[in-house]
Amino acid sequence: MGKGQTVGYVRVSSVGQNTVRQLDGIELDKVFTDKCSGGDTNRPALQAMLSHVRDGDTVVVHEISRLARNTSDLLALVQQLTDKGVAITFKKEQLTFTGDKDNAMNKMLLTMLGAVSAFELAMINERRVEGQAKARAAGTHMGRSAKLSPVQATAVRERARAGENKTALAAEFGISRATLYAILKAAHPIGA
Repeated sequence: MGKGQTVGYVRVSSVGQNTVRQLDGIELDKVFTDKCSGGDTNRPALQAMLSHVRDGDTVVVHEISRLARNTSDLLALVQQLTDKGVAITFKKEQLTFTGDKDNAMNKMLLTMLGAVSAFELAMINERRVEGQAKARAAGTHMGRSAKLSPVQATAVRERARAGENKTALAAEFGISRATLYAILKAAHPIGA
């Protein structure tokens, strides 16, 4: 393998999370960053990185769970990269895969750690669902706060029924037309 670029791939689950710590202190030629779930491989920066890398390049990822959250995707991505002649290094686990020189122990560790990552994601989702059910049972409001108070929503409905321009109403109340139509639809559910 020739000397190519050192490319970083960074992923966090949400926009508000900080990506700096993941590849801090590593000299990289290019970095691809996704701010979304690792539940599948349909991520813009991941796909861009896969298209960008060439034979001789090395991809550096902070840890296995940043590349993929399920074992089959993880193994497929590592295989896809090494088939192109691209090495991949997982910094935290201190594992590197090059394709031709990968030993059985590293492959087993990759599979096991991928399974642990998938299990961790399943546990996170299970706890989230349990927490939401508990909050609903306690009467806690879930989701976003309403854009309009009940009084405002009633006023919007009455004025819309009276024939006022819906775009003008949305602008006056500081809501989008989509929100306005959702408020109007909520007042008259289908089948009512």
